[in-house]
Amino acid sequence: MSATPPRPARLTETVEPIGKRVLIRKDEDKKKTKGGIELPNNIEIPTITGRVVAVSAQVERDADYPIQQYDRVLFNPKQAIPVDFEGDNRLFVVPVEDVVAVFRRAET
Repeated sequence: MSATPPRPARLTETVEPIGKRVLIRKDEDKKKTKGGIELPNNIEIPTITGRVVAVSAQVERDADYPIQQYDRVLFNPKQAIPVDFEGDNRLFVVPVEDVVAVFRRAET
């Protein structure tokens, strides 16, 4: 009986932002207004909130940018660079200067 050859290791591809940038997965586009009005599928309301997926080493070391992986943030999408990495096209590399707010939960 012959031994089966070992399977090649699976390589996983990651995206690591460089410079003063973060990688953000934007939130789903809204399909309903706060008042409960359903929006047609062909209308897109730009969503500018998302979760930080990765932070560049430069941002991580800089105390002026208190942004961490998994933070929910508000960002300006004008300079955001879309990353064609996943099928849903919700990943963006964003200059840290375009992250305008970090959502934090206060303990009560």
